[in-house]
Amino acid sequence: MKPPRNGLAARTSLETTPLSLLTFVFVLMLIRLASGSDARHPDRQTPGDRMIDEYLRNETSKIETNFLASIKTLDDWKTALPEYRKEYFDMLGLSPQPERKDLHATITRTLDRGDYKVDMIHYQSRPGLYVTGNLYRPSTIAAGERLPAIFYVCGHAPRGRNGNKTAYQSHGIWFARHGYICLTVDTLQLGEIAGIHHGTYREGRWWWLSRGYTPAGVECWNGMRGIDYLVSRSDVDLERIGVTGISGGGSATFWIAAADERVKVAVPVSGMSDLTTYVSDHIVDEHCDCMFLYNTYQWPWTRIASLIAPRPLLFVNSDHDTIFPMDGNERVINRLERVYSLFGAGDVVDSLVSIGGHAYRQDIRQGSFRFLNTFLKNDPRTVLDSEVDLVSPGSEPVHPIPPEQLRVFPQDLDLPSDSHNAKIDQEFVPMAKTELPDGGAFPAWKSERLARLRALTFHHFPAQIPAARPTQTNSAGLVWLETEPGVSIPLRQAQPLGTGGRRLWLIASAEDGRQLDWWKQFADPTDGVFVCEPRGVGETRWSRKNPPNYVERAHYLLGRTVDSGRVWDLVAAALYLREMAPGHQSVVLAGEGAAGVLSAYAALLEPGVTEVFLFHPPASHMEGSAPALLNVLRVCDIPEVVGMLAPRAASIVSDSSAWRNITQKIYSAAGAPEKLSLRL
Repeated sequence: MKPPRNGLAARTSLETTPLSLLTFVFVLMLIRLASGSDARHPDRQTPGDRMIDEYLRNETSKIETNFLASIKTLDDWKTALPEYRKEYFDMLGLSPQPERKDLHATITRTLDRGDYKVDMIHYQSRPGLYVTGNLYRPSTIAAGERLPAIFYVCGHAPRGRNGNKTAYQSHGIWFARHGYICLTVDTLQLGEIAGIHHGTYREGRWWWLSRGYTPAGVECWNGMRGIDYLVSRSDVDLERIGVTGISGGGSATFWIAAADERVKVAVPVSGMSDLTTYVSDHIVDEHCDCMFLYNTYQWPWTRIASLIAPRPLLFVNSDHDTIFPMDGNERVINRLERVYSLFGAGDVVDSLVSIGGHAYRQDIRQGSFRFLNTFLKNDPRTVLDSEVDLVSPGSEPVHPIPPEQLRVFPQDLDLPSDSHNAKIDQEFVPMAKTELPDGGAFPAWKSERLARLRALTFHHFPAQIPAARPTQTNSAGLVWLETEPGVSIPLRQAQPLGTGGRRLWLIASAEDGRQLDWWKQFADPTDGVFVCEPRGVGETRWSRKNPPNYVERAHYLLGRTVDSGRVWDLVAAALYLREMAPGHQSVVLAGEGAAGVLSAYAALLEPGVTEVFLFHPPASHMEGSAPALLNVLRVCDIPEVVGMLAPRAASIVSDSSAWRNITQKIYSAAGAPEKLSLRL
């Protein structure tokens, strides 16, 4: 569900009756008014808007058009499945998976509600990552009896210090009264011990992309460990475990069920659409970061849900849900039915469409409970009591159980001092360790890292980027270059190639549009100098609004970043210069700050670049000024990348010690220390 903007917090519960549904829709209208124009119709006042929007639409179509690709039979699917699972965990930041250490599951107290009980429980999905929840269970369980279990995942219902689990208590109560064990857990952002979901949506934490960190991975892992807890209980039947939830909980239902085959039944409610909806229709703007993985391997989005096949799956949506529109729902369920048909299991995948907006209603609860009963209890009877114990709507909702009574940690003083929840984004996905090569090991060291960069960071790049194609020129030395279909950038001549000149400088313009004159200190008067504005800079800049950062977030749904696109532009422009050069001039790629780092990556991917020049570059992708490149910190950091250019010439103007401690040592290991120039 869309996170609140401009301080407007949606207090509605999603335990919706018609009155609270009207409240919910009204709040959405206020949010839209507060945030300006409809996100699905971006401003066209900025020069690059139309170009980038069309580019993203075309790239989306390439990914979504051929859903099953070469898969024609069940054997084809089974052959592809191991690689799919590997890629899936990779894109969630769960490869390698964290070690399954002791959960330290602790029940802090228990409420006795007569016919059911509620345990206030917390567990650590990894050391210091606390998950708070409520476990609902029948008051009386026969000795040795094992019950079906539900892992309930909450949506974005802010409940402050009580945790968003308290908003969905009626579900836990219903399950407990009908012979289930139900564990309802808080999400990372809206739990009793809060972390952050909105790193790219709002907080400017673009290093999340470079780390390969998404809160979707945390929610998935918390769910997998929650199932570890359930199966450890003597009253839970290991063969009868289901997962369900709405909105963000619906999305997490997909993450968990796709990752963990112990889940036997999945009922996601309003939790997934496809890339056409998210990107082409701009619905990514309406969603929190926990709804998405980084699509490194350029999957059609429904493939995530397809990993659940052939286990029973009920795909639940609403016909007027503006953040999960019906056209996307129809595409997803049609594709799911095609995958299930490969197994001959079309009878266990179904869709339920309710009339209304983004919320629970009676038919949704009845259908969800009945589906779970059918496959976990062999009981397909119509559910007649789904509306019992709902949260009563209003400005101050009335709960069957006062929310404060469902706190796992009643007082702030009870909160654990060793919690890592607030900084888990800095720890969850491990960064690559700096391992410098020795002597003759440099070629193999470089080859291994370059291969991983191509697989994890530049997976969408071809083996060889073609030279840019000129489309317009003028007498002032401006050339418009098409670097890839749908992307054109300007190239300006800043200094003509003089008689006897042997170098062509390609200078990447900085994103902030500052005047580029620093190069005059270092270029020879006879060098030819050209200034390139890669996509999104200067003449092709696009509208940016924080939140929701549409262009930047849409890119990672297509397996790339804005900055990887700029690397592509620099490679294509450098190859254009080489083709246009009258002699055998060398090509120097150069840039200031982040633009210098992009130049280094472009040179690494294009051996025809003979030299790089970096002017005050950031020394790590963890710095706020550094480019964002998918998963790069799982492979290496900027000083190693520059070192991988050896034995080509590299010049760096910087006062960071990283270049001497890392880059200089790599150049020495490559046998080319003299080719690296470090200047303060």
